[in-house]
Amino acid sequence: MKKGIFFMFLAVFSFSQSKAQVSFRPGIKGGLNFSHFTQTDDTNERFSSKQDFYVGVFGALKATKFYTLQPELTYTRQGSEREYLVGGVRKNETLNVSYVSLAVANKFTFNKFNFQLGTTFDVRVNDARKAIGDASYEDNSFNGVDLAFFAGLGCDITKNFGIEGRIKKGIIPVNGGWDYSNVVFQVGATYTFDLK
Repeated sequence: MKKGIFFMFLAVFSFSQSKAQVSFRPGIKGGLNFSHFTQTDDTNERFSSKQDFYVGVFGALKATKFYTLQPELTYTRQGSEREYLVGGVRKNETLNVSYVSLAVANKFTFNKFNFQLGTTFDVRVNDARKAIGDASYEDNSFNGVDLAFFAGLGCDITKNFGIEGRIKKGIIPVNGGWDYSNVVFQVGATYTFDLK
């Protein structure tokens, strides 16, 4: 009986201590995207990396000393450079695709460093296909959504400021008629606010 009461007390005490450690801190983030589309089976078509930016907000829910659940809302500009053959003539164009991205990051913290795993649900907000050296024109053949997985590393420089890098891979084809998908390497900075 005494052992049962002791273990019940220990469980309640441990639970209350773990609950006391939970904290929430909002933040902002931004940085550079290095994005491209995966290669297709078409040997006359080649994709290469293009640079753009991302910017967003997040809420860091620190559940334990080592684990943080971090929902994020981000505007991200992605796409790819495309080289292709038409009638034996090699042409180039820039494919731009912009998304509003809702992500959930699982952050595992070790001292000042963290490892991140998560998923994103991306909604396309606009796209344009621009022939290099030519006028831009809209192309609405791009899929309206993407689902992606990501992994990354981060470092807290100070209590509020940090840097991070992620690799993100989409699993839904960018264009419904083809089989290429998004690949994005992101490198940027974060700033977390104190709620006091």
